[in-house]
Amino acid sequence: MTRAISLHDVSKAYTRGVRVVDRLSLDIAPGEFLVLLGPSGCGKSTVLRMIAGLEDIDEGRLFLDGEYGNDLPPSDRDMAMVFQNFALYPSMTSRDNIGFPLRIESPGADPAPRVDATARMLGIEDLLDRFPAQLSGGERQRVAMGRAIARHPSAFLMDEPLSNLDAKLRNRLRAEISQLTRELGVTTVYVTHDQSEAMSLGDRVAVLRGGVLQQVGTPRTVYSLPGNVFVAAFIGTPRINLLRGLVRAPLDGAMTISLGKQFLRLPEPLSPDHRLLRVQQGREVIVGLRPEAVRIAKPSAARTGEVALTGLVEHLEFQGHEVLVHFDTGSRPAVVPDLEAPHPRPERPDRRRRREGTALHRLRERVGALRAGPAAAPPRPGPPDPAPASAPAGPRVPGDLVVRTTPDIRLRHGMQVPLLVDLAHLFVFDRSGERICPNPARLPDLEE
Repeated sequence: MTRAISLHDVSKAYTRGVRVVDRLSLDIAPGEFLVLLGPSGCGKSTVLRMIAGLEDIDEGRLFLDGEYGNDLPPSDRDMAMVFQNFALYPSMTSRDNIGFPLRIESPGADPAPRVDATARMLGIEDLLDRFPAQLSGGERQRVAMGRAIARHPSAFLMDEPLSNLDAKLRNRLRAEISQLTRELGVTTVYVTHDQSEAMSLGDRVAVLRGGVLQQVGTPRTVYSLPGNVFVAAFIGTPRINLLRGLVRAPLDGAMTISLGKQFLRLPEPLSPDHRLLRVQQGREVIVGLRPEAVRIAKPSAARTGEVALTGLVEHLEFQGHEVLVHFDTGSRPAVVPDLEAPHPRPERPDRRRRREGTALHRLRERVGALRAGPAAAPPRPGPPDPAPASAPAGPRVPGDLVVRTTPDIRLRHGMQVPLLVDLAHLFVFDRSGERICPNPARLPDLEE
């Protein structure tokens, strides 16, 4: 029997009242494979442990198959957990490790038939008489999974089970996990910070940041229609191009988005999505372009909805089946503060009070990071200025626009190249980081 799991406004706080999970609501259907995705420390594992009963829920309610489950002990939840560090008993063989929970549940029963069946399913029959010290990392993880599978639980809870393995082995075990959970039809909640795992494994992906649920949807939806700039930047390899833009919407001319030295001219008549941008007249926005939304071609080859830019080749990344080209277009990259951090560092109240009212505080208030969005100074009349000298220092990333192309295109460093931008796949985010274009009702298809 598989299990439905529902979380309603669940919160968890540790020291000093800082919430590591903040009013999270999530419904997981029976048999669904749901991935909790986010940067390290964002509360993913805490959510998993609350579902398992290993952490108390401070606020909110947990329902298991529609029944209130906050106070249900872990032993009565019929769930199996697979840990990041394998958690095998070093003094037991693989056979004993897999059979241990079965002996605890049914002391008088012989666990051998279920252990053997599980070993055949995982292809580890020849490892049953070995101790953990005699196994490789991948073999230990298979034994750990076998211990969970042999119990025939109603749900699997997997806490970054592949993070300690090398890349080649991760890819192989990822496929095995996907196949096993599909064959068993058991509800699975999988925690990871690796967006490649999330996109390839999950029926749905729930993106967390700072304990707050940012977006939940199918892998295609969260990639093609991110709810905010954090989700857009966190999901996708290479990362989405984020550029600072300024909307120009004169009554007697074409609407444009200035990117610094160049601009995107929105074709007339304006699409319903682009008409929504009129309210951003004179405001700074964040423009998002996936690497596949831009192609190398002359303006004469433009299709409907494509506009021209030019770029100077600054760096080439040969990937075998594709090439990632870094262009300098004279645009100003947008910064998503603390993108990899789970949440901003908390500030002591007394220190905050001393800072309030100062000129430095007012300046930081204007350009400070919002919870899910980029730092952006308020727009000023006239053409956009270059990035301020006070912008955060850091290693220089070559180019401001990354384009994915085929390896047969011959490019060299310093070459001036014509580019075509498909405006059907243009993302625009406001200063708070929320998506304002495209309209939530429309899901773009990057394969069109």
